[in-house]
Amino acid sequence: MVGEQIDVPDVFDPRIYAAGIPHDRFRALRDDAPVARQAEPEILGWPAGPGFWAVTRHSDVVRVLKDSRTYSSSLGATQIRDPDPADLPFIRRMMLNQDPPEHGGLRRIVSRAFTPGRIERFAATARERARGLIGEAVATGGEVDLVRTVTDDYALLNLTDLLGIPASDRGLLHAWTERVIAYQDPDEPPVLDAEGRPVNPRSPAMLAEMFGYAQELAAYKRTHPADDVMTSLATSELADAELEMFFFLLTVAGNDTVRSAAPGGLLALAEHPGEQARLWGGKVSVETAVDELLRVHPPVLSFRRTAARDTVLAGQAIAAGDKVVVFHASANHDERAFAAPHRLDLGRSPNPHVSFGDGPHVCLGAHFARLQLRVLYEEMREACGGVELAGPPRRLVSNFINGIKSLPVRLKEPTVRPV
Repeated sequence: MVGEQIDVPDVFDPRIYAAGIPHDRFRALRDDAPVARQAEPEILGWPAGPGFWAVTRHSDVVRVLKDSRTYSSSLGATQIRDPDPADLPFIRRMMLNQDPPEHGGLRRIVSRAFTPGRIERFAATARERARGLIGEAVATGGEVDLVRTVTDDYALLNLTDLLGIPASDRGLLHAWTERVIAYQDPDEPPVLDAEGRPVNPRSPAMLAEMFGYAQELAAYKRTHPADDVMTSLATSELADAELEMFFFLLTVAGNDTVRSAAPGGLLALAEHPGEQARLWGGKVSVETAVDELLRVHPPVLSFRRTAARDTVLAGQAIAAGDKVVVFHASANHDERAFAAPHRLDLGRSPNPHVSFGDGPHVCLGAHFARLQLRVLYEEMREACGGVELAGPPRRLVSNFINGIKSLPVRLKEPTVRPV
């Protein structure tokens, strides 16, 4: 029965995702409890929470994402765990944690930084970088870890070029990103407060270093302008606090979207040699392949909203103030929206996946992410004859980011050497 809250599968525990997307659990929820109550127990040192509604069907996920009046990004922000109430005003400075009309105004300001000319130059630089990184990986022969040798550097270096960050400071961005996105993973030691409790990586204290850097970089760009996004932001009408939050958003989301999607797409290709052969043989376009690979491996697993008023979703009553969490990974495999959703079909069209969200908060960098992924797959196809798994991937422990920490592969010899 819709709304039944007995024996529903747990999709909250971040440790579940270390084994991959729990498709069996999501299907059970979609079929029997599409809006299901989930407990929020203490896990990995993080305190227990009040619980939330898990939304797993494609149509319901889209409905929540499009209806910002009913499902707010601002009331409780966008992470499953509740932030410290004292931190909420700070967290709401970020566009991601705002509702219209404030959200739209900031989005328009930042969108101006992505000019057609800048996009064109960025594409050429990304291609050169992909060719170099993949070429080095191919030259090593034998087995390589594509995360360590290609995809991590590809995502990070592309982002720093786009923002205009000096090469000497690129390690800072990597460290800050790890702190924010990997905080649930045992490989990333938590920062503890005086009582021994983990500190929210999005709290003012944890972001002070990043924000200080953002202000220093902005001051430098005002006196030494260049053709990069930080120059555009530093010379815009953004207030200092808004600029800091945009730097955080672009640094973390801009890096980790591609950083998660790129190895996920390559993993899917390695696991489906028939579809890989279609792509390598030019039987399907790279553009449609990019979206299908994003569908099966969305970079973000879930996002939270908070009910702004009493409502009903898929027959389930939801009270004002309740947490409502949409699961992109489930929506992308909903049999109601996709034929044979567990079959990789690189020619799938139409492909209404929600890997970049929907509604007013649809990912601002979706175009840049698709561009980078297209270039990466094209250069991989040119440089080698295919990708084979050489061992199991290591996945991030997270119920938010669909990350891959290691991807051991063998790169086949190209059938025809690139000229």
